[in-house]
Amino acid sequence: MGGWVKRKSAGSDHDDDVDGKPKGKKIKKDKTLPSMIKNKEKRSEVYSKLKREKRIEKRKQAKAREVAIQRALELGEEPPQKSVPRTIENTREVDETICRPDDEEVMIVLSPDVMLFAANNADEFSGILKQEIIPKILITTNRFNSTRGPALCDELVSVIPNAHFYKRGTYELKKIVEYAKNKDFTSIIVVHTNRREPDAMLIIGLPDGPTAHFKLSNLILRKDIKNHGNPTSHKPELVLNNFTTTIGHRVGRMIQSLFHQDPNFRGRRVVTFHNQRDFIFFRHHRYIFETKEQKVNPKEKAAKDSKSKNLPQQKVIARLQECGPRFTLKLRTLQNGTFDTQGGEYEWVHKSDMDTSRRRFFL
Repeated sequence: MGGWVKRKSAGSDHDDDVDGKPKGKKIKKDKTLPSMIKNKEKRSEVYSKLKREKRIEKRKQAKAREVAIQRALELGEEPPQKSVPRTIENTREVDETICRPDDEEVMIVLSPDVMLFAANNADEFSGILKQEIIPKILITTNRFNSTRGPALCDELVSVIPNAHFYKRGTYELKKIVEYAKNKDFTSIIVVHTNRREPDAMLIIGLPDGPTAHFKLSNLILRKDIKNHGNPTSHKPELVLNNFTTTIGHRVGRMIQSLFHQDPNFRGRRVVTFHNQRDFIFFRHHRYIFETKEQKVNPKEKAAKDSKSKNLPQQKVIARLQECGPRFTLKLRTLQNGTFDTQGGEYEWVHKSDMDTSRRRFFL
């Protein structure tokens, strides 16, 4: 005897759901990842679709949050707290050397708005940063360098006030240090280059150090920056970001000692050293403030004028123009005293076994 099959009448809907889908059959969602698709066109299509869905979902969440905030304000309640995204920076490993404003041992409170790092009053840079000594910088290269090494030095001379470039020749670095001490230089910058590119930078504080050795990468000279500007002779403003640990404070103050502490704000020049994940990004800009007329439709303008005649018709915007150069520094060693490879004592040395986690930073 063969099996029998129950037929469903054409007009019957007892075996269907409300959506017209048969009962008992589960629709499987396609969970195929784009990386599992071999066809390139299909893979890009699926990936763009996923990105579009994520973007739409993000907009929905933002709109729901705005509605919740508005409702809370209407009811007189506290609005929901804004969610902070998890990043590598805000999930970094705990470091005991981080200097916090509430730490009484390392911070000196001068006023409710002014706090100083306790070691700043007695370090090697206090005379320059208190404007008791005018910084004077000597810039040079290594003995054998490419053409981009002196080009970077020339641009550093235009960035750092009271900086002077000298050709290295065959002189040893120790003799250059003695010469700079006799000529009242406060710092020496040595740009080291390989056969093609500058790959390291040495900053020596005078007369008693310290000496910092940086790896230099991602160099872009001024001529290679699109729509670059030409810097003026005004003393620039200096911006230092995220130098939070004790070593970070030392490096930040060493960089700060290269520049005058009385910037000419009318020159509208700004030099930035931004520390992120122990990479120090250098940028050089000039800025300007402009007034721009707001574009308003004639109908909307007439309606606004009828309600209020004191509405502002202009807004102030800030424009930036990069002057260059652009490069990235990473600290390798921090040595006590001036340059000495044989008998020098090191405050901090970066070693490969220290990179145990992506969330471990030292500056």
